[in-house]
Amino acid sequence: MMNPIHFNPETTAVIAIDLQKGIVNLKGRPYTGNSVILQSTKLIEGFRKKGALIVYVRVDFIDGKDALKPLTDQNMAQANRPKDWAELVPELDVQPGDLIITKRQWGAFFGTELDLQLRRRGIDTIVLCGIATNIGVETTAREAFQHGYQQVFATDAMTAFSEEEHNHSIQYIFSRIGRNRTTKEILDDLK
Repeated sequence: MMNPIHFNPETTAVIAIDLQKGIVNLKGRPYTGNSVILQSTKLIEGFRKKGALIVYVRVDFIDGKDALKPLTDQNMAQANRPKDWAELVPELDVQPGDLIITKRQWGAFFGTELDLQLRRRGIDTIVLCGIATNIGVETTAREAFQHGYQQVFATDAMTAFSEEEHNHSIQYIFSRIGRNRTTKEILDDLK
């Protein structure tokens, strides 16, 4: 049995990573994009009812010149993205008080106003969910750790390209920089 988390909704934010039209349909493992959206919306609704800040992070590019272009052994670039590629999925039901951050790389902190907006609102704890576990979520989590945030990872509200990648992040990274919980465990602790 894990120790319960005592969430203070006034100092907690749910941060949903890359739940956008161009990403959620990727073949995720161990969970589908639809499953991640379902679990993420449960988290968002639960925390919104308690008055917590909801943050949506999406990746988008102005003209492609603002995208990173490293020489790699595995090409991750997507050419000819549809116009709605960066739009958040409608199931999230984005509200006027929600914060939307646009990033140009894997992590949500570098080159964005995320840290500034969280600090101005007195946020010290973040609940992370989204796609992909080992890319956008993990990079954001590492950055958040270095910024001193307390973190909770909704392990069934995120997915990767393979189960191995997903499990590696949860077991070897997230457990060292925060607390791993299921959506149900998080919402049970929120009450």
